[in-house]
Amino acid sequence: MRAQVLTEFGGPEKFQLLDVETPVAAPGQVLIRIRAAALNPVDAKIREGLPIGPAMPAILGADLAGVVEAVGAGVTGLTVSDEVYGCAGGVKGHGGTLAQYIAADAHLIAPKPRSLSFREAAALPLVAITTWDAMERLAIVPGEHVLVHGATGGVGHVGIQMAKAAGARVAAAVGSDAAAAIATRLGADDIIIRTEPVSDYVARLTGGNGFHAIFDTFGGANLMNSFEAAAIGGRIATTNARVTADLGNMHAKALTLSAVFMLLPMLKGPGRERHGRILREIATLCDAGKLKPLIDSRSFTLETVPAAYTHLGSGTARGKIVIDID
Repeated sequence: MRAQVLTEFGGPEKFQLLDVETPVAAPGQVLIRIRAAALNPVDAKIREGLPIGPAMPAILGADLAGVVEAVGAGVTGLTVSDEVYGCAGGVKGHGGTLAQYIAADAHLIAPKPRSLSFREAAALPLVAITTWDAMERLAIVPGEHVLVHGATGGVGHVGIQMAKAAGARVAAAVGSDAAAAIATRLGADDIIIRTEPVSDYVARLTGGNGFHAIFDTFGGANLMNSFEAAAIGGRIATTNARVTADLGNMHAKALTLSAVFMLLPMLKGPGRERHGRILREIATLCDAGKLKPLIDSRSFTLETVPAAYTHLGSGTARGKIVIDID
């Protein structure tokens, strides 16, 4: 099969398009003919040497959509010719999705949403499972006011839609008027441009009471803004809790903070079956018209993966970057 192989850690120029051996479905795995894959910021960090990545040389890429070609011993619920999707590669112990085939742990795979194309389905797994984890931690009650930071990013744009599906009023914090227009199309009820002081938008949108729940897809230093914006007893979920911070405001408001790291089941083992179950629930949301991925307009193929990574690093993508494999 053809695959983009990262020969050593570094920039996009370290990829080589090579012919490599096609994997075989071992017990508990399915062999998938990949039709589309998607990039995520963590893929670039792994490319640069993040220690959760596979040993070099390696095939990177986590997200995929494709067709089951073979089923390993012990696999149930998936059969040859099934159209599937999942987040199943690109870290230690797994193959990657920037290739024509992957032998994937069947627990990480589910039937793709019927209403979505392969390109659309490939854009969802990592960001949608991440958001699902966050929504479970936030435990949103219908009618609550929810703030999403980074609301048109890969995770954030799913956050708007899942919070709306849970019955929330959603405030989207974005960086520009163009992003505000996207957030509104996705269903956001309120718009915040990030240059607006926290105290101003809390007063404007909540009467000074704060938000019941906050999904902070930036995290880090931005968590200070989330602590300030939260209501007393509020809940915050973040994809980035790596920060040295004064937790005084968190304590004063009796806030709850949850860190989300969706790759843990892939890295450690426990929880992989849950990912498959979540993907089935996500497919139901999609087919009910409640969730649709935002996809960047530029087109890339297996041959142009280095250019796709360059585009990812530019920060100019609007939505998920999808690679057409077939």
